Amino acid sequence: MRHFDLVIIGTGSGNGILDERFDDWNVAIVEKGIGPNGAYGGTCLNVGCIPTKMFVHTADVAEAPQQGEKLGVGLELGEVRWQEIRDRVFGRIDAIASGGRRYRIEDNANVTVYEAPGRFTDLRELTVDTPDGPEVITADRFVVAAGGRPIVPDIDGIESVDYHTSDTVMRLERLPRRLIILGTGFVATEFAHIFSALGVEITLIGRSGQVLRAEDVDISQRFTEIAHRRWDVRPDRVEKRIEQLGETIRLHLNGPEGAETVEAEELLIATGRRPNSDLLDTAAGGVETAADGKIKVDSTQRTSVEGVWALGDVSSQYELKHVANHEERVVQHNLLYPDSPVESDHSVVPHAVFSGPPIASVGLTEQEARATDVRYVTSIQDYGGVAYGWALEDETGFAKVLADPDSGRLLGAHIIGPEASTLIQPLIQAMQFGLDARSMARGQYWIHPAMPELVENALLNLPLAE
Repeated sequence: MRHFDLVIIGTGSGNGILDERFDDWNVAIVEKGIGPNGAYGGTCLNVGCIPTKMFVHTADVAEAPQQGEKLGVGLELGEVRWQEIRDRVFGRIDAIASGGRRYRIEDNANVTVYEAPGRFTDLRELTVDTPDGPEVITADRFVVAAGGRPIVPDIDGIESVDYHTSDTVMRLERLPRRLIILGTGFVATEFAHIFSALGVEITLIGRSGQVLRAEDVDISQRFTEIAHRRWDVRPDRVEKRIEQLGETIRLHLNGPEGAETVEAEELLIATGRRPNSDLLDTAAGGVETAADGKIKVDSTQRTSVEGVWALGDVSSQYELKHVANHEERVVQHNLLYPDSPVESDHSVVPHAVFSGPPIASVGLTEQEARATDVRYVTSIQDYGGVAYGWALEDETGFAKVLADPDSGRLLGAHIIGPEASTLIQPLIQAMQFGLDARSMARGQYWIHPAMPELVENALLNLPLAE
């Protein structure tokens, strides 16, 4: 049995904890996902944020001919070289993952890397299934940063179908003619955008009537309208049975008009994710979890066991890399300075959906404000109502802000349209540092004619008390 000062489970944001201040610590890193494609670096690097956005940019470029048509520019999409696109993305991603692994193994003498799954067998005790057999390791401190994995729904026949999840779909050998996507959330809509822009026929299956239903009601409604124009959207459907017929997948559904079937060469399951806590047998280690499997943590990221912290998707309701990185910095500080702990700040957490069009959001949605009886006023500014929006000929995008009617304090902001994730940043900053809508709108210059005027006008249009 080996004893360590610190054991880190997972190599995503948890890997970022170790800097030169830990050089005199005896550390173990446990990473279950090392494989032929590399998994060092976690979900974001290997199968999440970074590769998907590289594909999204390619999709945006591929859609240029459609955008040019309404501007009077005749463009054509000549060809889509899928293997070249894929290999450009993963040629970079895999090299980074391999480099990170090599750095920890070869250049960190104080770090032992276990490339095998581990599970708790007692308080601060982990059994790792190494190639040479089970090895028990213990430590004074543990950090659980084991992430999550895609959920695969229980559909009759699913075990006999060659389906994909977000973990595998980006490494397809060739583009299919048709793709069925189960789900209508951010993963589903991002991949729908990517593959449809590259010429694939998309069928989007949802159990609710709205696409991106967790977004603000006006954003979701607008995106749903756009989605129906871009893809074959089948809302209010229930999957009954699925079968593999040679190279074709046939999905049997029940919908508003009864039974129906859809077919495609490939199937992407994008119905949500679950934390990996169950794979770690956290109960055996005394680490408490919530009903959804998330590890329970306090504001310092500490679990129910003294000396054990958790961060990222395995514990956080915000399955976002920027949140995991924030929590990693909190855990890092609290490991180094246990007598002066700091707390995570989740008061203003933004997110973005990189689909077509993109979406960005922070703070309360209107439906959340109503449900919690928060007093608010709203304002909506269309892209087409500002000068740069005219240049884009944008007819669907808008920014929506919610604010306290008396103080002008911003409560939420939601944008759908080009560069949404960039445009929302000053609103995030205002909410984080308490800048009210009037001061923000009138207390600075806004470049004219530039896209941020969208935000300026949305703020000025708020019906605030005098």
